[in-house]
Amino acid sequence: MPSDLGNLMVMAENIQYYLDQNKINSVKMAEDLNINYTTVRNWIQGRSYPRIDKIEMMANYFGVEKSDLIERHTKKENLTKFSDDLENAIEHAENYSGKPLSSTDKQILRGVIEAYLQNRDSNEE
Repeated sequence: MPSDLGNLMVMAENIQYYLDQNKINSVKMAEDLNINYTTVRNWIQGRSYPRIDKIEMMANYFGVEKSDLIERHTKKENLTKFSDDLENAIEHAENYSGKPLSSTDKQILRGVIEAYLQNRDSNEE
């Protein structure tokens, strides 16, 4: 089975995925990381592959592991990561007064999100 490590298109897809997830465009990322915009566009279009120092810089920028940028991830892996991130966000959520949510509020929030996801999934079928 061939490895996806070093695969231009895997890297390109992952960079675009994290840009989309963070609602950041390639121009902003290039500016924030002080990298030439053309270089960033070439990575996103799969024309070139970033050096390891740039991969590490992007990983830190997106708050992910380097492996999240260089390896292909299945929908299930992405969903698991999303679920973990969502659970972490709920656990650390605060109310309007800046106080942690009560356990009841957290359960309600989990229920609303679960209902939304189930409804969305049934509409996609």
